Order: sequence, then C-alpha cells, then structure tokens
Amino acid sequence: MKFRLPLTALMLGAALVAAPAFAKDKDKKDEAAATPTPPPLPTAIDTDITHEPENVLLLDLSDGGRVAIRLMPQWAPHHVERIKTLAGQGFYNGQIFHRVIDGFMAQTGDPTGTGQGGSQLPDLQAEFNSMPHLRGTVSMARTNDPNSANSQFFIVFYPRFALDKKYTVFGRVISGMQYVDAIHRGEPPEDPTKIVQASLASENKPAPAAPVAPAAPALKAPSVSDLNNSQSN
Repeated sequence: MKFRLPLTALMLGAALVAAPAFAKDKDKKDEAAATPTPPPLPTAIDTDITHEPENVLLLDLSDGGRVAIRLMPQWAPHHVERIKTLAGQGFYNGQIFHRVIDGFMAQTGDPTGTGQGGSQLPDLQAEFNSMPHLRGTVSMARTNDPNSANSQFFIVFYPRFALDKKYTVFGRVISGMQYVDAIHRGEPPEDPTKIVQASLASENKPAPAAPVAPAAPALKAPSVSDLNNSQSN
C-alpha cells in the first residue's frame, strides 16, 4: 500500500519549506536597510590655503619654490595623519626626490635616498579609494604588499589611471605645480631636488631663504705697472 498525502498537506509542506527562505531574504533586506550607505567621497578640492590650513602640506624645495598640497582626510584618514605626524617631526626636511620619472611622477619620503627606507612608525593598512591619479595627485608609495605604505609618497606629473585603487591617494597639489615639474629627473638624479622644509600651513612657517649663488670673484683693475709690463704678440 502506498501512502498518499492529501493535496492540502503537500501545499502546507511546501509553504513550511519556503518560509525559512523568505525569512532569510527579509533578514538580508532589513540588514541592508539598517546599514547606512557611506556617503560618496568629496571630489572638489579647496585651493584656498587659508581654508583648513591644518590640512595643507607645504613643501619648500631646494630650488626656492613652495608647493602646497591639500590633504584629504575624507579619502584616507590614517595616511593623512601619518603625513602630518612626520612633517611635524621634521622627518621630511632635507630629504631628496630619489625617483623622478619624466612624464610619470616624482617620489620622496625615504631618509636613505635609496627607495628602500622609511620611518620608525609601523606600516599602514591600505586605504585604497576611488580617487583617480590625475596631474598633481599625491599618493602613497608601497612595496608589492598593499599594506606596506609608511613614509614615501609621490606626486603625479600626468594622469596615470592604471594606479587607481592600487595606491592610496591622500591629497592634491593646489599651488606650485610648476616647481614639481622642475624637480630634477633620475633614479636617483645626479643633482637631486631636496625638500628643505615640510610644514603645515597652520604652523605659519616662513619659507627658508633661497640659497645664494656664490659671487664671482671681482676682477682687479690693472695698474700702470701691469700695463707697462704687458707684452703684445
């Protein structure tokens, strides 16, 4: 004898089986609704140095130029904090741009000048974001390990979108890009451009005096004796 369930029982069983699935879907929707969507990252860059000067990094270069970089903690809060900390310690003062590739970028932030060094602070966790690597973008250098950024950073000469979401963008040059363009090329350059002073605009530090070229030795006026002793061919 075969037991046959009435049609109503089969329908009830199907409903009981489906109920947990519907409940799970509802839970997921409720969870998604309860989790706030993060606001989009700001893309507008404030170029006024007097606005939030605590988030403007000033680089005084050895060629006498001053570069202003708008730091964006909304993009990468931990990387911005690291840059501000090191600048406040005077870490970047005297460092060279050790890797400068024409048409690409200028890199600095290594006290050894070799590209292998960094600060004594621990490496940072990556904060990759959607900001593109445009001309003037300032981004953190790292090794093949995504979580190895420490103190080195680079400034982009021309757009390099292949770097997007692979390196942490934390700022943009807002003035003095012509001085970035003039940074000496090389890996390392024969005569590297240096950061004489790195500071925050809120510190109101004056730019160091530009180096004065040595004066040419003064020519001594010939005396009467010199003229009398001169010989002509």
